[in-house]
Amino acid sequence: MHNSQLSPELLPKHIAIIMDGNGRWAKAQGKPRVFGHKNGVAAVRKTISTAARLGVKAVTLFAFSSENWRRPEEEVGVLMELFITVLSTEVKKLHKNDLRLRVIGDTKRFSERLQKKIAQAEALTADNSGMVINIAANYGGKWDITEAAKQIALQVQQGELSVDEIDESLITQHLTMSDLPEVDLLIRTSGECRISNFMLWQLAYAEIYFTPIYWPEFNEDSLVEAISWFIERERRFGCTGEQVKALMECP
Repeated sequence: MHNSQLSPELLPKHIAIIMDGNGRWAKAQGKPRVFGHKNGVAAVRKTISTAARLGVKAVTLFAFSSENWRRPEEEVGVLMELFITVLSTEVKKLHKNDLRLRVIGDTKRFSERLQKKIAQAEALTADNSGMVINIAANYGGKWDITEAAKQIALQVQQGELSVDEIDESLITQHLTMSDLPEVDLLIRTSGECRISNFMLWQLAYAEIYFTPIYWPEFNEDSLVEAISWFIERERRFGCTGEQVKALMECP
């Protein structure tokens, strides 16, 4: 298998990433945490462009969890501003490259200005046919399942649905990202080894890859390494980064 070409079918279709370690990366350099968040944006760019070139169907980035509101007010404020800036500057590039942007999570807690920016960005890219980029913002896996349960309970209450009709596929249909393949590969940076209430349902069968690299240092090679590891785990054969990279050269 080593010299032969790798089949694109072996790649993960949906990659989720918990982008962790911005603050610690900044601290190690004697800089404020915010410096880390700003540098994390470059890693997002590299990840999106590498995944799109590989033909991955969807990438979900855990940007801001529902637990992040407990951080110092100033840091939360800066994160929100950064989010607005990035949405404004990046969405045109995404659109030009035929990529779709979605924000998943309970966005009602955000400022009106940010909610408006999110709606504009989603609307601009809605009809594109390329890779889907989900930004999980004020998202929690338990929240996602709870919201689905509420919607289903309402249908039962209104007599549109009987309790016996509730099965796994019905619950799946009411969750965020229900139209996308389930997550094949979850990557978490900075050496933490937990899911942190990310997509609990959608990660049911994911391979989970932990790397000690802090998020701002994550680059094309880091993603290629994670994907090679995934292919080895799933297919039980040796796969090199070169083989994965060769798929990027494909027309």
